[in-house]
Amino acid sequence: LPPAEAEALVRALQGSELRDIGGQGWLRQHEYVEKLNMHGILSASAGQEQLLTELLVSHAKIPVLIGELISVEIWKHKVFPVLCRLQDFKPRSTFPIYVVLRHEASIINLLETVFFHKEICESAEDSILDLIDYCHRKLTLLAARSTAAPAATSAELRAEPLASPSSMQAAAVPPQELQKQAEVMEFEISLKALSVLRFITDHLDSLPLSALTRMLNTHNLPCLLVELVEHCPWSCWEAGKLKKFENGTWHVVPPEEQGKMTKLDGQVWLALLNLLLSPECQRKYRCDGFNKSQLLKLRAFLTDVLIDQLPNLVEMQRFLSYLAVADPAPPKKDLILEQVPVIWDHILKKNSGKWEAIAKHQVKHAFSPTDEELKLQARRWAQTYSLDILEALAPDKPRCRVCGAEAAKRCSRCRNEWYCSRACQVQHWQKHKPACDLMA
Repeated sequence: LPPAEAEALVRALQGSELRDIGGQGWLRQHEYVEKLNMHGILSASAGQEQLLTELLVSHAKIPVLIGELISVEIWKHKVFPVLCRLQDFKPRSTFPIYVVLRHEASIINLLETVFFHKEICESAEDSILDLIDYCHRKLTLLAARSTAAPAATSAELRAEPLASPSSMQAAAVPPQELQKQAEVMEFEISLKALSVLRFITDHLDSLPLSALTRMLNTHNLPCLLVELVEHCPWSCWEAGKLKKFENGTWHVVPPEEQGKMTKLDGQVWLALLNLLLSPECQRKYRCDGFNKSQLLKLRAFLTDVLIDQLPNLVEMQRFLSYLAVADPAPPKKDLILEQVPVIWDHILKKNSGKWEAIAKHQVKHAFSPTDEELKLQARRWAQTYSLDILEALAPDKPRCRVCGAEAAKRCSRCRNEWYCSRACQVQHWQKHKPACDLMA
């Protein structure tokens, strides 16, 4: 994006009411977020994300993004299930709902890109408490998934690619399919939240006074991170092969690389280093008998192979050796005045008991567009999801929509679907034609 356009998009970011999610004004906000997200990823890959960082800080937009993140999270938990149960809800296209589900992923992805910088963390101000709570909820979901059914994780999440935007624009997807797509996105969102949390722990000295207490004692994040090290929800064994989740897909790991640390493993260990070795954290953390026993589980994972890849873990090894022989400090009984996050509670109180009314309002005004409105919106989506940019972001080459083979041909009319051969394109035409008419 040109600097002037990036600044205009950042300036235009604003919060929205839960009732307005999916409406025209909200969709414009989603377009702004999506464009900034793609711009941020491309800029970061070129080492030029400083401009976006400065714009978000100078216009105080990080609290706005955190507010929108939590708003759409509440929508997913409170309104979306009601929407799926409505008997009379049979929309022409379910893509508008998919856009809302995707909005949370877009925001957390943007935050992951920029939270590496200390000034972003500082500009969040008190809303950082809400973001810490958000990350805690997502990591708890990750830990619960891994302990409940570790063997099934890959089978549940791996597989079928999400329905493409073009296919959802052309026809309604059953509510069960939308819910399945939401679950797949939830897993990937949780992994992004892990990265955001690690960046927050990099800047402990920039946080509000209550943030550290909230991470260490209210949520006991060190023990939650130990759970993630122990159960590792982004890896599993399937048919005798180790699979790990990286770059949006599950990969089989060759035997010689099974000891290699992934980016996600590194995020957990770095967050633990930040939370356990900081003198301020050691002073505040209640290291009672239970916490001590949980932390000492880490010693089994601190192998020479792991330490060779992340030498800082030598300090962690020393800390745990000391902890093993030292008596836990007694819990402190000081009177503490603590700040509390307000965004989540404010949205819940404002909309409590209105979830069905909100769902019915959104069915009528947001999720049941006419054919003309759908065509107009399809053109806007085609501009927002710029295919050239999406291809630049994709880690793999395009795949054929029919057989999944590597594709070199694209529909010349809408330029939205890929095929490996004319035979596959002809075979898919009857399914693709309604979407092609919308997009072209």
